[in-house]
Amino acid sequence: MSAVLEEISGRDHAAIARAVAAGDRPAIIRGIAADWPAVAAAREGDESIAAYLAARDNGKPLTVLVGPPETGGRYFYTDDMRGVNFGSEKMPMTALVERLVALRDKSDAPSLYAGSTPVPESVASFAVENPLPIDTGVDPRIWVGNASRIAPHYDMAANIAVVVAGRRRFTLFPPAQITNLYVGPVERTIAGQPTSMVDPDHPDHARYPLYAEAERHKRVAELTPGDAIYMPPMWWHHVRSEGAVGVLVNYWFGQRQDRFPFAALMLAMHSIRELPGAERAAWKSWFDHYVFGDGATHAVDHLPPHAQGVLGPPSPQRDRMIIDYVVGFCRSGGSG
Repeated sequence: MSAVLEEISGRDHAAIARAVAAGDRPAIIRGIAADWPAVAAAREGDESIAAYLAARDNGKPLTVLVGPPETGGRYFYTDDMRGVNFGSEKMPMTALVERLVALRDKSDAPSLYAGSTPVPESVASFAVENPLPIDTGVDPRIWVGNASRIAPHYDMAANIAVVVAGRRRFTLFPPAQITNLYVGPVERTIAGQPTSMVDPDHPDHARYPLYAEAERHKRVAELTPGDAIYMPPMWWHHVRSEGAVGVLVNYWFGQRQDRFPFAALMLAMHSIRELPGAERAAWKSWFDHYVFGDGATHAVDHLPPHAQGVLGPPSPQRDRMIIDYVVGFCRSGGSG
């Protein structure tokens, strides 16, 4: 059983803006790109959308992941987790879409997947011809391939993902379900962010029993050309693509480049995780007081502004003080 995803009309820009501003739950945005020329080309068939992309190809080679037929399009680790189950090739967009069309009727076709390519680096005119009706302030990225299954992972930025061609099935899990998703290696990942070891299409409940609880909280979005999904930061999502020539564009936005939460997590794992229980609990009190507690912003109200230092309100000067303090502390070996 899964929770219901909110649906918003792609023409209701005010409702889309409210959902993005709230930033607390995902939503399907139906038909936001229904009028895109690229979507119109996709509706005409595989050859049409392939020709549309090829005509705008600037010739720059793309990194294309290649999964053998036996992987079933699931890009993942090898069974012994010493490597990955796919290779890669370099080819321009034109060669990729031509190959996808040629493979569409082959039962033993490999899976091909070119992902996260900034549009200006491949099909530069795409964004101008197919504008998102809301401003994210970023360039889109394009994802092109045939059938594929991408393991549950998360993004640290907000994301609007628009289906141009083919079908996409997004299975989402709230951030708190990390406990039940059996996350794989943190520093040695498949393609960036850590992933869940569970295959939502074929879950092994004997091996991953807590996943049954995650399934109770999952939310599913079935998207067709012109539809989109909005996902807030840190929401886990498994993506299944269907179709001989699948095309998606996405917009990652709202992530501050001067914040390093994952690095903070790694440093906390190094510095706190193995401490004795009582000491670890004491540090949890500090984190609750200065970071997570409801009163964290008032934790230094008793100090005059000139004495607050790194505990003061946000400002470029305070941020510089924090970075300098951390760097200096680490360089000194923790001696202050």
